[in-house]
Amino acid sequence: MPQVSASVLDDISSFSGAVGDFFANLAKIDPISLVLGLLCFGTYLSFRARAFFHVLRAAYPAERIAFRRIWGAYIAAYGFNNVSPARGGDVMKLYLTRTSIPSSSYPAIGAAFLVEGIYDLSIGIPILIFAFTQGVFPKPPEWADIGAFDLSFFAGNLRLTLFLITLAAFAGLVAFALLSVRVKAFWGRVRQGLTILQDRRKYVREVWAVQFAGWLFRFAAFWFLLEAFNVGGSVKNVLLVLGVNAVASALPLTPGGAGVQQAFLVKVFAGTASGATIAAYSVGQQIAIAAFSIGIGFVAIVTIFKFRSFKEVITAGKDARAAEKAATPA
Repeated sequence: MPQVSASVLDDISSFSGAVGDFFANLAKIDPISLVLGLLCFGTYLSFRARAFFHVLRAAYPAERIAFRRIWGAYIAAYGFNNVSPARGGDVMKLYLTRTSIPSSSYPAIGAAFLVEGIYDLSIGIPILIFAFTQGVFPKPPEWADIGAFDLSFFAGNLRLTLFLITLAAFAGLVAFALLSVRVKAFWGRVRQGLTILQDRRKYVREVWAVQFAGWLFRFAAFWFLLEAFNVGGSVKNVLLVLGVNAVASALPLTPGGAGVQQAFLVKVFAGTASGATIAAYSVGQQIAIAAFSIGIGFVAIVTIFKFRSFKEVITAGKDARAAEKAATPA
């Protein structure tokens, strides 16, 4: 426990120092590159929302689905994930999407989330391979000393990590066995959410290709952000940032994976620019994206869904889910 507490305090101190460097270097930020980066990032999110819309439209071909509402749900969830740990925004996306398609079900929409992950794996694995071959990306054995509590804890306690992974896998198999026997309708709805995968060409055309187009804008966004914070945009640097994001998204214990990203970026770009510049970029990028996405997300829930706060959306989602469970026969 003392070691864990010390690690947490060190991480907080490191992050606070990086925030201080960010504010100290505000005057050096290129505002044009920053704005272009955020606009590209917003475009990337819109493409992702469009791909998600196509997955839902394949699952519910007889329904009229308004893309504006799916876009709003996607943007609001992404924004909330940047201030909520453990991807709390996904609960919001589930509820807002469910209310946007009257005949839909939570299992089908949840399964639709998984379709997005296919592209993420197809592009994420090559990027991670590239990152690990550049000689600057921390290897897994070094993660325990990387300076991010969540990552350091799991990397420094391999037995516990393996136990938790095994336990999660076992629990998943048990749940699968029970549900497949007792709740056949549930799995029917899950398959409905995966409908688009039955048509390979349609999936590639309407989901994978759309996500790839969005990824190009994401690539451009990080290029401009690297330029804005004076680190320097290049193909290699952007791919390293994307590799860091891939690791951070695998352990979403902090909002936006902030601790992991900050620690990795400082390590990866050490020697590229001054320590203060790298520290400022490591948190400045996260602050800029978080502020931008949470702002657009808030506008979406107010103008599209008529909620007054993110908390109100979460509360409404929990109430609706409870009411649906109460109305469903055992």
